[in-house]
Amino acid sequence: MTPRKQRLAGLLLTILLVVLTSSTDGKKGKFSIAFEKYQLPNGLTVVLHQDKSDPMVAVAIQYHVGSNREVKGRTGFAHLFEHMMFARSENVGPGQFMKLVQNAGGTLNGGTGSDGTVYFEVVPKNGLETMLWLESDRMGYLTNTVTQKAFAVQQNVVQNEKRQSMDNRPYGFTDYLIDKNLYPENHPYNWQVIGEMQDLQNATVEDVKQFHDKYYVPNNATLVIAGDFEPAEAKALVEKYFGEIPKGAPVEDPKPMNVTLNQTKRFYHEDNFAKAPELTMVWPTVEQYSKDSYALDFLGQILSDGKKAPLYKVLVEQKKLTSRTNANNSSQELTGKFSITITANEGVNLNDVEKGIFEAFARFEKDGISDKDLERLKAQTETQFYQGISSVLGKSFQLARYNEYAGDPSFIEKDLQNSLAVTKEDIINVYDKYIKDKPYILTSFVPKGRKELAADNSQPSGIVEEDITKAHQVNLANISGNDSIVKTPTRFDRSKPPVPGPDPVINIPKIWQSNASDGMKMMGIEQHELPLVQFSISLKGGQMLDDKNKVGEANLVAEMLMAGTKNFTPEDLEEAIDLLGSSISVRAGKESVDVSVRTLKRNLQPTMDLLQEILLQPRWDEKEFGIARSKVLNGLLQRKADPNYLASLAFSQILYGKDNIFHIPVTGNETTVNSITLDDLKAYYNRAFSPTVASFNIAGDITRQEAEQAVKNLATAWKAKQVNIPAFKNPAAPEKATIYFVDLPGAKQSVINIGYLALARNNPDFYPASVMNYKLGGSAVGQLFLILREAKGFTYG
Repeated sequence: MTPRKQRLAGLLLTILLVVLTSSTDGKKGKFSIAFEKYQLPNGLTVVLHQDKSDPMVAVAIQYHVGSNREVKGRTGFAHLFEHMMFARSENVGPGQFMKLVQNAGGTLNGGTGSDGTVYFEVVPKNGLETMLWLESDRMGYLTNTVTQKAFAVQQNVVQNEKRQSMDNRPYGFTDYLIDKNLYPENHPYNWQVIGEMQDLQNATVEDVKQFHDKYYVPNNATLVIAGDFEPAEAKALVEKYFGEIPKGAPVEDPKPMNVTLNQTKRFYHEDNFAKAPELTMVWPTVEQYSKDSYALDFLGQILSDGKKAPLYKVLVEQKKLTSRTNANNSSQELTGKFSITITANEGVNLNDVEKGIFEAFARFEKDGISDKDLERLKAQTETQFYQGISSVLGKSFQLARYNEYAGDPSFIEKDLQNSLAVTKEDIINVYDKYIKDKPYILTSFVPKGRKELAADNSQPSGIVEEDITKAHQVNLANISGNDSIVKTPTRFDRSKPPVPGPDPVINIPKIWQSNASDGMKMMGIEQHELPLVQFSISLKGGQMLDDKNKVGEANLVAEMLMAGTKNFTPEDLEEAIDLLGSSISVRAGKESVDVSVRTLKRNLQPTMDLLQEILLQPRWDEKEFGIARSKVLNGLLQRKADPNYLASLAFSQILYGKDNIFHIPVTGNETTVNSITLDDLKAYYNRAFSPTVASFNIAGDITRQEAEQAVKNLATAWKAKQVNIPAFKNPAAPEKATIYFVDLPGAKQSVINIGYLALARNNPDFYPASVMNYKLGGSAVGQLFLILREAKGFTYG
């Protein structure tokens, strides 16, 4: 698996240059990420990456501690401590961490997974020292501040987070059920990252302090600084703030713990929220970065992604059992699993879905993998790689993760090479080795009272849902909030935040503007760091141009534009885009239809040629229309049991009123969508698509002249016409405050929406109102957040 990283006693400096094969001008070139790696005497690994393209800096710390470090009966500690890390530390008062970052003009967050916990900030470069002060204080000077009151608040917050993410949504217990039965009881992946509700309730302050002292130590972490800074200054600051934090006891990196199944296990669960049945099948696989893991990644895409995929062919086109398919491999530090998840159409028996999956396997075995299949997957992999390092934050995440889990940041190069080295034979081999005729876990989640839809021979899930009338909440009123904080002696005064330097001068990228020959407005920015180009075409109109009795037309037109052209079948169009490593998507909104495109620089013109076909020569295929409409209807059905969606839907209906088209979602509702015909979509297209209401916005590795040349053919072929966009009139504001209720029996949480229609973006008060909302509740320093979550523990979000 991954080599154990070297822990050096002294200050060892290693300079590495990562060189990745790429292309910046259509020819083979070199793309490089230069970084500097060294280690403090206390074991903290530091990685520096200088990027002066913007006066910003990202700080990320990857701790090698996730839920896989926990034990049975003491689950959820890693995630719970993530919350504690934002509360306070010895020299940073309650609520000050987030306030200081946001007052510096920055953003921040953290995340916990099975294998690790990461924290990050992105700030103007003059905020670097403050960020290092904050991060070092919660690494080395936090446990004394974990008081009973502060701990109890976060216990309640995390329990509400669990209810929101698992208990209060359709299919929320799927991973819980699978992992409980795929992994033995002593396996660290047997439980969920968020932990068991009972464990969260029973956790003690001392438990959590011991967990922090063991794993949140310098020698179990990687600190990455990426952005606009001077290395010598950054090193001095790192030494100042992190150098005196004591080294912890040695922490061994976990070793792989692959599992096997002796027999297939089948379970069903009657889901209180599900409106459609869902089948999931899971096979155990292997740990990340192993050779087989790369081939398994491609296997998942070949089986399910796109209109040529066997699962799509059988389950969507032939049997009409679902409107989408999903198969993927998830390899982590200890082991992996390969999953197929199918959310079926309403009333479908999951026996038919399971049989269909095996028919798709037979089709895959018969047809094999074409050279084009593999070529398109690798092209997409290359583009996605560049996309992942297109920001300083993205680079900081990648460098930290590779150092902590592969032993070296330079593994970023090998990881990509390993993906691109996968062969067709590798993919067939992993299918035979891990999937074909092998035991699996099967789960059937069916609507309440529809047990007959579950796959045959399935056993009850055994899931015990929380009785919300007896919720595990810590009573904060019974806990004293006067715990004294003992400060740790330090070699300098850490009690005050550093004084930031002058605000950096922001060099706003030069924006060029012009008009294409067909009247389409053009704007662009040159950014030559990566061989990528991204652009969008936005057409005014969107839902506003829908027939009021057929709301959802714009949304279905957006779906149909990607369903083939006059000269390309749906399959051929998809393959042509993928082979270029490009992506093209179309989305309808309330006031516009937006086309988004991402491509490698070398493939801009052929991608542009395909986009011209998509925009000007839609195929209007009757079969694809049926699939698209079914997909929309299935989505509407599934959202009917989502408390957040129901609250939002009721909110819009009340605010806009029945006479306003916006009282119905952009997707439409069952009545309007069922009334739409293919001729309706053609009529919408003819009245709404014109360069006179279009704007073309482009950014990336491209000059103005190159952009104008790339769009020239489209501008010549796209004929201008008048588009009449109706004026929008805001409904009258409510005369008095009114409370409305939407009853969802069995819900584990209440969803509360409060508000009214306010300001258009061109209103002079729009930005002052935005600042007011930010302070009131739109941020982690907003009053609603600080009171309802941080002080009371009433909510997660």
